[in-house]
Amino acid sequence: MIDVSVCICTFRRPQLLRRLLLAVFSQNIPDCRIEVVVVDNDPQQSAATVLAEFKAEHHDRLIVLNLSQPNISLARNAAIRVAGGEWICMIDDDEIPRRDWLLNLFSTQKKYAADVVFAPVLPEYQDGVPEWIKKGGYFDRRRLATGTVIDHRDARSGNVLVRRTALAQITQTQGGTEGPFDPAFGRTGGEDSMLFRRLDESGSRMVWCDDAPALEFVPVDRARARWLLQRSFRTGQLFMRTELAMCPPSARSGRALWLSFRAFMQMGIASVLVIALMLFVPLKAFHWARIAASQLGKLSHFSGKASEAYGG
Repeated sequence: MIDVSVCICTFRRPQLLRRLLLAVFSQNIPDCRIEVVVVDNDPQQSAATVLAEFKAEHHDRLIVLNLSQPNISLARNAAIRVAGGEWICMIDDDEIPRRDWLLNLFSTQKKYAADVVFAPVLPEYQDGVPEWIKKGGYFDRRRLATGTVIDHRDARSGNVLVRRTALAQITQTQGGTEGPFDPAFGRTGGEDSMLFRRLDESGSRMVWCDDAPALEFVPVDRARARWLLQRSFRTGQLFMRTELAMCPPSARSGRALWLSFRAFMQMGIASVLVIALMLFVPLKAFHWARIAASQLGKLSHFSGKASEAYGG
């Protein structure tokens, strides 16, 4: 019997994967049976060497899968299918947790009788990241007190502990074939938003654990204005897509009309503020530029083309 399966999907980040596996296999949690499942989602199997090293050391405690079709939903579903744990813990391949990570996640789960436990993901900047990026807090995420009950708006798939039966219930409601993550969102992102919205609606108790943070590596090539604007555009697009996908068909047209009107108005206001502030308070102007990009992304959803962010 396995208590927890730590599921990791990796795509062309072998050195980051190495440090993550070192951290996971160093977890200090008494009387807990842990296995690690890694899905290499790169057709070239760029993680093969690293995985072979850890497999030789940890044997059956490490399960390795290769999935040549780049799709984060398919990769996550594959990991969950072979996982033997009562609990599924998901962490991204560019993150690294502390030694007491799993211990604190399980402590919070038991104390608050949770079905899902979320924990912070904090930025770890590569050398050379500009100071204005750090000062702007563009990679910071909201943190909450341990035990706070949350909904899907604070949910994400990096650094989360989920009861296996809750995932199985979502899989069954979707036809019981692929798994809990929707493959239609596997190249664009948004698959985790869809899952946690469904868990929220199904009545799963979701709580926050602020004592189990993971650091997320932020490379220099992401710490740029262009990348941040593109991310805002994509998240706006995904918001519209997931919002309408979860909306009852009978109400979808009205909801789309209202969200489009609101996005159009907010984009106009944000654009005016960008122009007014760009010469005097550039960081404030950039804040509003990201809001404008997000609203434009929402409106672009109706063009029928979703931006891909995975597998390129």
